Amino acid sequence: MSNNKRVKYEDSDLYKIRHSCEHVYAQAISELYPGKIKLAVAHIDEMGFSNDAKWDIEFSDKEFEKIEKKMQEIIDKDLPIVKKEISIDEAREMFKDNPFKLEWIEQWAAEGKPLSIYWTGDEYVDFCKGPHVESTGAIKAFKLMSNSGAYWRGDDSNEMLNRVYGTAFRNAKELRVHLKMMVEAKKRDHRKIGKDQDFFIFSDLVGKGLPLWTERGATLRRELERFIVDEEIRRGYKHVYTPDIAKLDLYRTSGHYPYYKDSMYAPIKIDDEEFMLRPMTCPHHFELFKSLPRSYKELPMRIAELAKLYRYEQSGELSGLIRVRSFCLADAHIVSPKSKAEAEVNGALDLIECVCGIFGLKPNEDYWYRLSLGDRSDDKKYYKDDAAWDYAEEVLRKACASREVETVEEEDEAAFYGPKIDIQMKNVNGKEDSAFTVQYDFVMPKRFNLNFTNESGKDEEPVVVHRSSVGAIERVMGFLIERYSGNFPVWMHPEQVAILPVSEKHAEYAATVVEKLREEGVRVFESEVDQTVGNKIRKAQEMKIPYMLILGDQEVENNSVSVRLRTGDQLGEMSIEDLLVRVKEKIKSKSLDL
Repeated sequence: MSNNKRVKYEDSDLYKIRHSCEHVYAQAISELYPGKIKLAVAHIDEMGFSNDAKWDIEFSDKEFEKIEKKMQEIIDKDLPIVKKEISIDEAREMFKDNPFKLEWIEQWAAEGKPLSIYWTGDEYVDFCKGPHVESTGAIKAFKLMSNSGAYWRGDDSNEMLNRVYGTAFRNAKELRVHLKMMVEAKKRDHRKIGKDQDFFIFSDLVGKGLPLWTERGATLRRELERFIVDEEIRRGYKHVYTPDIAKLDLYRTSGHYPYYKDSMYAPIKIDDEEFMLRPMTCPHHFELFKSLPRSYKELPMRIAELAKLYRYEQSGELSGLIRVRSFCLADAHIVSPKSKAEAEVNGALDLIECVCGIFGLKPNEDYWYRLSLGDRSDDKKYYKDDAAWDYAEEVLRKACASREVETVEEEDEAAFYGPKIDIQMKNVNGKEDSAFTVQYDFVMPKRFNLNFTNESGKDEEPVVVHRSSVGAIERVMGFLIERYSGNFPVWMHPEQVAILPVSEKHAEYAATVVEKLREEGVRVFESEVDQTVGNKIRKAQEMKIPYMLILGDQEVENNSVSVRLRTGDQLGEMSIEDLLVRVKEKIKSKSLDL
């Protein structure tokens, strides 16, 4: 049994350094521009920090050099950073001139959270929960990166603030490595590659956060969808289709509506009834389960679907394919006897780890587990059943511990109906995202009155394991575009082979080669005949097509092809049959190599 424990980022030295560096930045601008700034909120993530503030003067990144110089002066003073607990009234008085801080203070007070402030020497104070380094001298390397607009609390109905991004590291070498990575990340940005490679677009007329997939992009996602559906069916899942819309009563029954209504699209009134674009699939699948009496012989029942979902994300949170308002989830709900739930959780994790392996992802390097737990004291957010929570969390904890994958535990991150395992990954920018999820649910069976006849002939309430095998198709496609930098493995690539006849006199033979490849299910790109071979190769290279077949006099005479890889390597002349054996083997094995 594995005891791999991953250190939470919030508990790491790097988090403390970056959090403290953000305070140094806030102190620097407060001193440089007194009375001209109202600090709003800070964010610390795996990339560094950001600071949102309302500026009463025009601001641009031309100010960075002056701000960085002031920050270094504060760091050189090695000022102590000291925490102090304060009362709600003290906090209100201290930040009475800052409406942003007051809003946070009232929210924390309403949630019953303790209030604290951090002093940097005697010179600067901020409302903050920490943690921090002991003094500013612990910050050894930092840099301000960029600035942009950001709506207060991510809501486009609120005022626009100025957001400055920065980062900090343990030493100058780590900072240099990070800056080099950021240059590479810009090249790999899925939004840039998606446009350059003609995979998807967004249209203001269609709406924010609603991607439109081109023929090339649709081919990519169709191959991914076919793969996961076939793999799930092989593992005993029953794939179904359910509507994208349902009566609002369905989500009232599930309990999703009161919990998530702010992120749902508004109800649609038709014939004196209220309907809603679905934000999740589980209630639909429960209705399928209930449509017939069920026996223990049918369980566990694994109901799966590639489900179109709709969630009204705040416009300030939208980001390419990573955060969208319409997405397709590779979703499933496993209705299981309680006694078999642990095995089903492990089965779901087996599937996810299989998928990760096919993508070339390595445990602990590219992905890890986050065990998201509930708060027993918060019965408004979480279903009140301490024993059920304890049992469910132990099931998931044991599943994590049985694997060679590092796990971090997070309080108060569970769904309202049970704990979950999130499979965490870092994108090309180093930012952490939840990619796939496995959840243990002991609440929905009660809400939907799910039951089955057990071996004793009595009604028994099952549990439900929710899981997403490849998560949201849009998000995973964005992740894979960046990971492969558009150089997709052969099985996924929109065009697997490019046909490049040397001149027009080779066009007839090229047509014969195209026909043979397509008959064998290989996707082919045909170049324009009236271009030079150099331009044809360049075009195929830009499209990152795995194999390029150059057809000239010798190839026509020998009934062969000359093969060039997108890497620039030459495989030389070979028969069409030998090429097909190679390409079809790479497709079948889903190889990452050419």
